[in-house]
Amino acid sequence: MVPSLQVQLLAPSGALTAGSPQVLPQIPVKRGGPQGAGVLGVHLEGPFISQQKRGAHPEAHLRSFAADAFCDVLATYGPLDNVSVLTLAPELEHSQEVIRALTARGIRVSLGHSVADLRTAEAAVQSGATFITHLFNAMLPFHHRDPGIVGLLTSDQVPPGRRIFYGMIADGIHTNPAALRIAHRAHPQGLVLVTDAVPALGLGNGRHTLGQQVVEVEGLSAYVAGTRTLCGSIAPMDVCVRNFLQATGCSVESALEAASLHPAQLLGLEKQKGTLDFGADADFVVLDDTLHVQATYISGELVWQAEAARE
Repeated sequence: MVPSLQVQLLAPSGALTAGSPQVLPQIPVKRGGPQGAGVLGVHLEGPFISQQKRGAHPEAHLRSFAADAFCDVLATYGPLDNVSVLTLAPELEHSQEVIRALTARGIRVSLGHSVADLRTAEAAVQSGATFITHLFNAMLPFHHRDPGIVGLLTSDQVPPGRRIFYGMIADGIHTNPAALRIAHRAHPQGLVLVTDAVPALGLGNGRHTLGQQVVEVEGLSAYVAGTRTLCGSIAPMDVCVRNFLQATGCSVESALEAASLHPAQLLGLEKQKGTLDFGADADFVVLDDTLHVQATYISGELVWQAEAARE
């Protein structure tokens, strides 16, 4: 996620800032190995989003598309070679042409941080959008006369053969268990579990940084400092899987597919990721009966093991 046009880099002399055109080329798509996880691509979330649903995104960095919309995108982000997913608000003027241009480049367009109605969201899907960023969060709430972006889960305007995927933050904070159940029962094959994790993940309670902002962590909640505005999650994926399983009562297989196979299908990587089939990348975790991670393998090599599993 790139929450604004400025990315903060930590250096011994202090904090440096660099724009996206300088930073994105430094995050190449690469395979994982003993040194750590691979990079499937960058998800750009902002700045082409709604001011009304900006969440923790700094208002000063938000913008609309200029008349020459795709040139504006390139000027904002720089080269898009390492980008896999881009979130935008489809109600912004010129967004449909941007969606078509991004889709033609193989970039998945996601709808989010938006006040779009259902008709606008359906037009975006017909232009090529295939994903919804953290369903229910930072969008209009479901209404029986106009369900907004949420209505895409059961829309009859999705082109034949196209599947809509949607992210769900199952950290127990961002999404009520009843909302998880509603979404899962409406469209189980499109559900993608996401952590929406911020850099404070694993650092404990207290104040931490997110780009140029200060965030406060309390338990599993992360807020913009001095507010009650959620700015992401600090729950790792295995916590989200367990929460999702408990909330929905789905099978273990379904919960695991939502965290592995479905995101791979969204990115068109299901032959390599999210499966244990012949020829696939040997990236997987070993879980115990309670779905706690005991070991992690990348490219077939053991890179992490729980202390209890070593005994």
